[in-house]
Amino acid sequence: MSILQTQARLVADYQALPDWESRYQKIIALGRALPPLPEDFRVEANKVRGCSSTVWLHATTEGDRVVFHADSDAAIPKGLAGLLVQVYSGQTAKAILAAPPAFIEELGLNQNLSTNRANGLSSMVKQLMAYAAALSVRRP
Repeated sequence: MSILQTQARLVADYQALPDWESRYQKIIALGRALPPLPEDFRVEANKVRGCSSTVWLHATTEGDRVVFHADSDAAIPKGLAGLLVQVYSGQTAKAILAAPPAFIEELGLNQNLSTNRANGLSSMVKQLMAYAAALSVRRP
């Protein structure tokens, strides 16, 4: 499935929920479902700057695909990282760079998250895109 298709499916799934409380619960559940982050990835270089919680985001490659790994010490930031992993992990660096996270605005996350969480999500997106950019240089 392409990034745009994944974003469209995600928007439809979340918009079908009756209220923001339900959406937050789904985001938290997504974070809980993330696979455990290996200790080797819990390093300073993988910490997302600009998050008030501790969030780790790491990228590896499998062939020409970028695989993202994430974790946080807080439920909602972990779920937000999980959303990004769900949308972008397993895609090529070129595809990632060509598909901005329009779902964030379409879902109204920026309007319904606290300022700190919205800034943290923006920082996660920047780090994810920086990883994709670095990997695209290695794999045109």
